[in-house]
Amino acid sequence: MDRLSNTVRPYAWGSTTAIPELLGTAPTGEPQAEMWMGAHPGAPSRLTRSPEGDAAGQIAGHGEQSLTDVIAADPERELGPEAVRAFGPRLPFLLKLLAAGAPLSLQVHPDLAQAQQGYADEEARGIPTDAPHRTYKDANHKPELICALTPFDGLCGFRRPAEAAELIAALGVDSLKPYVDLLHARPEDEALREVLTAILTADPDEMTHTVAEAAEAAERLGGAHAPYAEIARHYPGDAGVIAAMLLNYVQLQPGEAMFLGAGVPHAYLGGLGVEIMANSDNVLRCGLTPKHIDVPELLRIVRFEATEPGILRPEAAPSGEELYETPVDEFRLSRFVLPAGGAPLDLTMPTPQILLCTAGTPKTGEIALAPGESVFVPADETVEVAGTGTLFRATVVV
Repeated sequence: MDRLSNTVRPYAWGSTTAIPELLGTAPTGEPQAEMWMGAHPGAPSRLTRSPEGDAAGQIAGHGEQSLTDVIAADPERELGPEAVRAFGPRLPFLLKLLAAGAPLSLQVHPDLAQAQQGYADEEARGIPTDAPHRTYKDANHKPELICALTPFDGLCGFRRPAEAAELIAALGVDSLKPYVDLLHARPEDEALREVLTAILTADPDEMTHTVAEAAEAAERLGGAHAPYAEIARHYPGDAGVIAAMLLNYVQLQPGEAMFLGAGVPHAYLGGLGVEIMANSDNVLRCGLTPKHIDVPELLRIVRFEATEPGILRPEAAPSGEELYETPVDEFRLSRFVLPAGGAPLDLTMPTPQILLCTAGTPKTGEIALAPGESVFVPADETVEVAGTGTLFRATVVV
């Protein structure tokens, strides 16, 4: 078991205070958006292995190493043979602390077949992986789960077209009336497709004026329209402000979670949470961003169906584990709330684990954790947890 040193990504939408408050450190004044825990090549966690902990003797120097290199040196020892057979010689998930101080881009992710097809197509066309118009960075899907540590606001899945029409019509903006008419005049899937297409292909100058009028009306009306006034303050003139009104607005309370599957449009608006996802960078953006939007590919990937945003609450087991059930195997997220005076818990598993403390002072073996600190536990390594606090466990399903 190894204590992890993790990178904080300073994306512009990040909160300047949420992660420092959790860590008990002073804010720097700069946004701190995401702390990454895992073996993603963009910012892998780091650890220090003692010679005794390096049973294979393959990690030169025994100093600080990236988790990526540690796993590559002996995948079966670190991940377990079953996980290697299921996912290959890599950690298939990425765990994050996510702190949104402003809305993130409105986006959607492909399923596995779509990702493989899209990646192969862009590779065949010779589009550089780092090109701004490149959509598929890899051939993997990117299901996600966000679990709130504070009240957390987001958008998830399409509203019923009639509900979206009512919300938009109440703004009283003449240039939005054609969208309202379309939402009423078609079957639900056709209505959602036509309206999103019309929004994303509208004349940019006309859309800038429409968004300004809509934002002013939303500010005046407040209530259900208030989130869109806030979004418009961060993204003035962006067509995504109108597109966001097609989606369900969700407010998570601490401990509640939201699963985001393939094809489901979504955005995070504000709050601190624990996020886990399959190890992929594939994102198709719908708005609220200056980045490239591939409208034809986006329309191919989006699932145009109205849904109720399913809020997940953990299912408790006698072991003390509270599991967030999802339909994917690349990750499994659960939580342990350790009471004062409680008996130690055996968390040993045949799969790799990352354990993240979010409250209290639990001990994992001989390693004491403070909020925001984490450890990597190789497959089948004995780990016992004691003390008081809240611990999230990330692993895989095999």
